[in-house]
Amino acid sequence: MSLRIVFMGTPEFSVPSLERLVEEGYGPVAVATVPDVPGRRGSKLQTSAVKRAALRLGIDKVMQPESVKDPAFAADVVDLAADVIVVVAFKILPPAVYEAARLGAFNLHGSLLPRYRGAAPIHHAVLNGDRTTGVTTFFLKQKVDTGDVILRREMSIGPDETTGDVHDRMMTLGAEAVVDTVRLIELGDVPSLPQDDTLASPAPKVFRAHAEIDWNLPAAKVHNHIRGMSPVPGAFTHHGDVILKALRSRRRSESGAPGEVLGSEDEMIVACGDGAVEIMELQLEGRRKMSAREALRGYRLTRGELLGRPGRQAAR
Repeated sequence: MSLRIVFMGTPEFSVPSLERLVEEGYGPVAVATVPDVPGRRGSKLQTSAVKRAALRLGIDKVMQPESVKDPAFAADVVDLAADVIVVVAFKILPPAVYEAARLGAFNLHGSLLPRYRGAAPIHHAVLNGDRTTGVTTFFLKQKVDTGDVILRREMSIGPDETTGDVHDRMMTLGAEAVVDTVRLIELGDVPSLPQDDTLASPAPKVFRAHAEIDWNLPAAKVHNHIRGMSPVPGAFTHHGDVILKALRSRRRSESGAPGEVLGSEDEMIVACGDGAVEIMELQLEGRRKMSAREALRGYRLTRGELLGRPGRQAAR
């Protein structure tokens, strides 16, 4: 008898996992995702990536609760008589929902738990300059990201990769981990390893307030900050009254006062507290992202001037 699976997720990150389940014969009997939201300027309703994928894959039962804590949502899940609930980038579920599955509910998390518990594990791995990360599946329990581990899958992080790059590669790895976890549950041979809480580290959501570049830091840290904040919320700096968003960079050996522009007319090299970075991809206010070389054709930076918020720049 095939497993009755309920899949819960929202963003693009969740979609490969849903697709792989269907491809491997584990098509969910229902999907839960967020409600549709009004589009801009009266355009049609915007639906989540998971809802669009579910309808494309022929999954007719799509639940969109206003709140996962609503008893009516829990009742709907109970009525589905699920064997397994699969959660990939959804909301924090109450016990009344995740305990409704006969064989358990598991979550896919974007780190090697217990490292980086929280909403932004990929951001924090890149911000910290980690060379390795991965995904973890674990059984849900009431305290977020603390459940017993089912399996882990490792992946490398390249020295110049951004959070977006790692995110996109991790979607595929995560989908394979989800399918492998369902297979283990189906076979009744599920490893379940308690997490060591002493090894846990927090990975809270990253906001724009955290994204401003501090040019006084060493080049290695500035580089990690730029790639860790890319593409969202995007590391930024001030050029006078203009905000420049740096989306890709690489380390350079030049030196100067922190924040000093060192490059030529078609290179954006900026000195840090130790060393320098070259900005490879840039976004000017109100413009699309583009290579720094392309951006500097129409935007002038003068060698020797300082970037950064006035008052936070280091004295030359």
